[in-house]
Amino acid sequence: MEPLRTDEIVTHLVSRSVRIAAPPVEAALAAMNRPRTMWTAPDEPTVVGGGEAVAVEADSPARLTRVRETATALLDDADIDGPDIARPRFFGGLAFHEAATGRDPWTDFPAARFVVPEVQLVFSGDEAWITLTVRDGDAASLSDRLADLHETFESLTERAPAEPPGVASRHRTTSLEAWHESVDAAVSRIRAGDLRKVVLAQALEVELEQAISVPDMLARLGTTYPDCHRFLVEPKTGASFLGATPERLVSIRGETVETGALAGTTGRGDTDDEDEWLAEELLASTKDNHEHELVAEAIREQLDPFCESIRVGERGVRKLATVQHLWTPIDATLEREEHVLDLVEALHPTPAVGGLPPADAFDVIRDTEPFDRGWYAAPVGWFDANGDGSFAVAIRSAVVDETVATLFAGVGLVADSDPDAEWDEVQLKYRPILDELEHQ
Repeated sequence: MEPLRTDEIVTHLVSRSVRIAAPPVEAALAAMNRPRTMWTAPDEPTVVGGGEAVAVEADSPARLTRVRETATALLDDADIDGPDIARPRFFGGLAFHEAATGRDPWTDFPAARFVVPEVQLVFSGDEAWITLTVRDGDAASLSDRLADLHETFESLTERAPAEPPGVASRHRTTSLEAWHESVDAAVSRIRAGDLRKVVLAQALEVELEQAISVPDMLARLGTTYPDCHRFLVEPKTGASFLGATPERLVSIRGETVETGALAGTTGRGDTDDEDEWLAEELLASTKDNHEHELVAEAIREQLDPFCESIRVGERGVRKLATVQHLWTPIDATLEREEHVLDLVEALHPTPAVGGLPPADAFDVIRDTEPFDRGWYAAPVGWFDANGDGSFAVAIRSAVVDETVATLFAGVGLVADSDPDAEWDEVQLKYRPILDELEHQ
């Protein structure tokens, strides 16, 4: 079934849900038809989806407005019978830049695409809810299909996990010499006052020794990064986009908004004492705190038109398996009812992945990076009929297609950035994905 463009006539969705004993998450994802979806985040249920009841795509500068309007019309008109936890949701994301280029490895990823899975499985403790959603169907026809799905998913057992595929070769899109030139040019513009900050990224193409198992890759990421947002989005055919990102963009539940500033990075120590020393150095770093404050300040400014109050927490260090980041939690109370996509549009891109001023940073990124960012560092997540939803920034991510994976990582540049130190930080940020591809 072809995706709806945002100017097409809205069709009718019918959705029914049933509760089951929770199957293993990886087995459930492996049993799903493409396009598959996975979303798991702190304090949220894990959701696995397969197939598409409907897909909405948009490629104009007003892409999120057009997606929101089309999706709202679809969900407002839908025949939905099930508990709130099992409600059908749109999952997807968008490209970092307004228009999709169609360049490899992003051939099948448009400027914005959101899907209501035909089959959605929401995990809640020892139970799960199956939601079946069809387009232009009738409620009576769903009963037998739900019964079959109930039997199929409850019969799933733990799978023997596949080993990491192994890395055969690597190809960098940016040489060290080219990186020095790009960083020096960007820093010169910052010192001249043309920019306050810009984030430059690199891409690493990895040839694998054997085909990758996406469910097992996500399972390994979950073991190593249990407090990160793990995501999977994919078109019907071709590559899959997945990651385990520590950076929440924004979530809305009713009137409550949650976000935060994540910027400033160092490595992990080999001992507890070294680890604490590195954390203290990060907290005391003038360069990293300046970069971090630019991000926190911009988020506060971007939220202000929507919120009656904004609360900024205490700055601290967030420790992950391979890196440590400066982290400031930010939450707010909405002044009026808002759709999460409106805040996504206001916040993307944060200075943590773009720069300041945003338009000038965009130009530098587009002119400097010798690859297509595609959906890297852009919003991925979900929203529902109430306009509630949750989005993360798609960093620590990769596009994977059988025996090829393309990894992405970036760093924020300010006036006193050093090209060699920033190069080392990029390599460190490849590790979350690269470690799960290499033989253990």
